Order: sequence, then C-alpha cells, then structure tokens
Amino acid sequence: MIIRFIQQLYYGWIVVFISAFAVFLSGPGQTYSNSVYIDEYIHYFGWSRSEISGIYSVATLFAGMLMIIIGRFVDRLGQKQMMMIVGTVLGLACFFNSFVSNIWMMAVGFFLIRLFGQGSMTLIPATLVPQWFIKKRGRALSFMAIGSFVSAAFFPIANTWMINTWSWQTSWQVWGSVLLFVFVPLVVVGVKNKPEDIGLLPDGALNQPTSTKPKKEDSFITEVDWTLKEAMRTKSFWFILICVAIPALVNTGITFHLLSIFGENQLTPQLAATILSMMAIVGFPISMVAGFILEKVRTNLLLALIFVLEIVLLVILLFTNNVWMAVLFGLIWGTANGLERITLNIVWPNYFGRKYLGSIKGVAVTVMVIGSSLGPLPFGIGFDLFSSYTQILLLVSILPIAGIVFALLAKKPAKAHEQLASHIN
Repeated sequence: MIIRFIQQLYYGWIVVFISAFAVFLSGPGQTYSNSVYIDEYIHYFGWSRSEISGIYSVATLFAGMLMIIIGRFVDRLGQKQMMMIVGTVLGLACFFNSFVSNIWMMAVGFFLIRLFGQGSMTLIPATLVPQWFIKKRGRALSFMAIGSFVSAAFFPIANTWMINTWSWQTSWQVWGSVLLFVFVPLVVVGVKNKPEDIGLLPDGALNQPTSTKPKKEDSFITEVDWTLKEAMRTKSFWFILICVAIPALVNTGITFHLLSIFGENQLTPQLAATILSMMAIVGFPISMVAGFILEKVRTNLLLALIFVLEIVLLVILLFTNNVWMAVLFGLIWGTANGLERITLNIVWPNYFGRKYLGSIKGVAVTVMVIGSSLGPLPFGIGFDLFSSYTQILLLVSILPIAGIVFALLAKKPAKAHEQLASHIN
C-alpha cells in the first residue's frame, strides 16, 4: 500500500517538502536566529548595540540590493542549480561566522548570511513551488511555509541551548554542517525545476489525447505570464512592493531588539525567546488556513487584514509589561505573520504568472531585504537616545496604516488583450 501511494504521489509534493526544508534552513540568515547572538557579541567583543545594529542593517541593505540579480539567475539557471549553489555558499558562510574576530569580519558574515540565507533561501523555494501548482497553489505554499514556522520556532531555542552548552561559535558550525552534508545532497537528488521537465502538468493534471475529453479533476488552469518590465508598468506591482517593505521593516526591528524591549519592562530573555517560538507555533495553523482561503478570496483583501493586525500588535507591545501581555502580543504577532508569509508569496505568481517569476520575485525580495535592513538601526538609535523604545514604536505604527491603503489599491492587473476580451464578452 505504501509503495502504491508513493507511485501515485504527485512529484510536486516532494518538491514542496524539499522547499520547506530549504526555507527551514534559511534560519541562519534570519533575524529570529541572529537576535539570540546579539547580546553574546556585545559581551564577547565589547561593541555597542548601535554598532551591531548598524552593521547588521548595512549588510542587509547591500544583500538586498543583490537579490534582483539572484532572481535573474533563478530564471536563467533554474531553481535546482541555484539551490545547490546557495546551499553550499550559505553553509560556508556559517563556518565563516564561527571564526569572526573583528567588526569587519562580522560585517562580511552578516552580509553573506543575509544574502544567501534570508534572501536567496526564501526566494528560490517561493519560485519553485508555484511552478508545480496553480489551482492548489495556496495549499502548496501553506505546506511549504511549515518549514518557515518550524524554523522560527526552533532556531531561537536551539541557538540558545547550543550557546549555553558549547559556544556561539559551535552553533554556527552545526548549521554549516547541516547545509553542506544534508541539504545540498538532498537538492541534488530530489529537486526538479517544473512538472513539464518530467512529463507532468501543474497540480498533477494529466496530458490527455486530443480525441479524449479530459476529466474535470484532471484539467488545469493556464496563466498569463508577465515579464518584469510589463509588471513594472502596472500600479499594482508598486503597491504590492510597498506592502512587502512595511512588514519587513517593522517585524525585523521588533525581532532584532525583542530581548532588549522585553528587558526594558523587566521581562526575561527566556520569555522573549519563548515568544519568538510561540509566534511561529501560532502562525503555523494560521498559514495553513490562509493557503486554502487564498484559493477563494482576493489576495489584496487578506493583505489589508495583515496591516490591521500589525497596528494592533504595535499597540499591545507598548503596554507589554507582564507575561500575559507578552503572550497576547505573541498570539497577535503569530497570526499576522501566518497570514503574511502565504499572502506575500502567492500574490506574485497569481498576479504575474510562472515564467518570469524569478525576476519578479527577485525585485520583491530585494525590497523585503532592504525593508529589513531599515528596521534594526532606528530601534537601536532610538533606544540609545531616549533609553526607551516607546518613541520608535509610536513612529512605525504609521506604516501599517499606509499599508492598508496600498493593499486595497493593489488589485490584480490585466493585460490589454485580456481587458479587450472581457469587454467583448
């Protein structure tokens, strides 16, 4: 029975599993993982929080600017080859970070893990899975997002444990070994770029002879493919980019300084790490539901809801001074992140098709990474100037208000011939 199930299993689901593992292993480059190291670096090297925040922001900014190039290489070389290259370089970057001994090495280390971890290891899976699914794209991306939530839940706790048990250097070496000796071989064996490469169609639909009427369940939907230049001529493209940048900035700023924000209110680092993990745990079922909802509901409406939740979580964070308020904050934050991860992944293939998704998503990831780069520094400067995070939290609350407006304006575009056909019909 197991053998028959494997034989009947659509290969796209195997691709989803490997993509989820790739997203999981973006962890070394993600802020929820790096935030655990910040206090260690401060104590070990004697640098200030503003110095480390500034280095992190600048490294992230430069990494983000290169994501457009990474996206173009994805379209040119294919997801499999790029995943092999990125996995290898990220593994080596983890080893490099374990040998950091001065501020310049830290800057290079941050740049490498942000470019190949946060950026590339999320971009490539997000362009690979949509190649295999159209009708079931929402649920496929939801299953892929499992890797993201497990990563966000696991890395803070795992890093804290390894630092306390061994050292921060050893923890970097562990992740480098996993990437080089587990992930890269799995990609070599298991990844295929698109279903057409192995005689399949998206969603597991079957190629039918022309004389045979296909069954309804075997049919698949065709999409209109937009080039990057065509997409950039639409207002929706730019509205969505703004919607990408806002949560990246806000979430990265909060995550990077969460231990310090909680410490300001006499809450422990262990509670902060727990809230980071709880956020991921809460976000997981939310993302699963969101994937199915997005197969039925307009994407920009759910995007607007995300910004409403961001406003709520910022207000709650201003008053988080006990465990129960921290838990409530974690619940709202997890819900917003669960919706965000799926919505911002599915909107690009749904709006602009599969063929040039690497280039289009590369621009989106560039904006996301640049938005992330702008988050930690103002939080760090604000705390150093005012000895409080209240002022910066009030200031950034303006951004999700603007996000609601841009999300509602970001409707699915149509090419001229589609608009003409709809008028004729």
